[in-house]
Amino acid sequence: MEMRSIKGTNDIMEPEINKWHYIEKLARHLFESYGYQEIRTPIIEYTNLFKKSIGQATDIVKKEMFTFKDRGSRSIALRPEETASVVRAYLEHKLYKKSKSVKLYYVGPMFRSEKPQAGRMRQFHQMGVEAIGSYDPYLDAEIIALMYNITTEIGLRNFNILLNSLGCPKDREHYRNVLKQELKEELKNLCQDCKQRYNTNPLRILDCKNPHCKKIIKKLPSPIEYICDVCRQHFEKVKESLKAIGVPYTVNSRLVRGLDYYTRTIFELTHSKLGAKNAICAGGRYDNLVSSFGGPKVGACGFAFGIERLIMATEAEKIELKGKERNSIYVAVINEEVKNEAYKIVNEIRNQRIKAYIDYQDRSLKAQMRQANKLQSKFVIVVGEDELKKGKVVLKDMEAHTQSEISKKDLVPILKEKLS
Repeated sequence: MEMRSIKGTNDIMEPEINKWHYIEKLARHLFESYGYQEIRTPIIEYTNLFKKSIGQATDIVKKEMFTFKDRGSRSIALRPEETASVVRAYLEHKLYKKSKSVKLYYVGPMFRSEKPQAGRMRQFHQMGVEAIGSYDPYLDAEIIALMYNITTEIGLRNFNILLNSLGCPKDREHYRNVLKQELKEELKNLCQDCKQRYNTNPLRILDCKNPHCKKIIKKLPSPIEYICDVCRQHFEKVKESLKAIGVPYTVNSRLVRGLDYYTRTIFELTHSKLGAKNAICAGGRYDNLVSSFGGPKVGACGFAFGIERLIMATEAEKIELKGKERNSIYVAVINEEVKNEAYKIVNEIRNQRIKAYIDYQDRSLKAQMRQANKLQSKFVIVVGEDELKKGKVVLKDMEAHTQSEISKKDLVPILKEKLS
């Protein structure tokens, strides 16, 4: 039997993994600077969690979720997104009793049974935030600003932030009825998916990529035309707040989201070089999701970045993400006689939480130096018989291409100083 990964999944390793480390490290730093704390939820949940939150009629629930029966005949799903899991954890652990405002972030794999293609895998990865406990439009602006700052810190330039408002549930229901009335005569001309959406989730028709449907969609009224005064004031405040802090955006009155729980502000960050599936990050408000699960009535807002798409965008712009830094030590051994002493040295270095390597394959000194270069080690310590007799080792600086003899007892303090 041929051993290979499942279609739609992939292995991430060097040098690619260095890009992931860089992005995740940068994002974690920014998440925490905005007051968000990490949460790690299970990758499996009860299927009903997603049916109730995302919506029975959505493509994710109808076509894309990986579900199975466990040994107790319970329906289990691999999580297709993280918001529902975070809200479930928020309620299960009664976080609302500990604080009125809860700000959480996550990084991890999600799963959807889609046709694998660039930027759309069956196991993909997201990083995102969820802020639960406030209806304040300034919170919407904060989250959009955080999304913008992550994108610009990474170095991306060819992107747009699209903004819209779906209004409250009453507005959404009103617009849904308007949409069905407007589309009644065009129903026969819609694609098969949109014909189904007409009865189950007509707002999703606005997001159809079928060229013929897009012509029909252009003639339809937009959701923002039907929002109430309170929701309109909320949206105006979001826009004012973003302008005040210099975050650019474009109002796209036809923007919708594919999940049923969204209310009021919704947004996407798209990249011009990613083709039709050009969204890198998306999110919005979901003010009724917590209470629909039996929790308190609290406002909430969040977003999720697709990490694979984010990396694709950096590659499209030819941005070289900072990979692994030269901050490790390689201890090279001249011969077997000095290996015991070299092993003690590498252990002393590691005890100082400095990354250190040593050869276990009895390679020549030349081969060890090549390996040190491959590992991007900043320094190589050469342990030889002659130097050890004098209580010294040779320290090679791989960037400056210099070397010097260092006393063994001074070695670790010198390394700590040079790497600080």
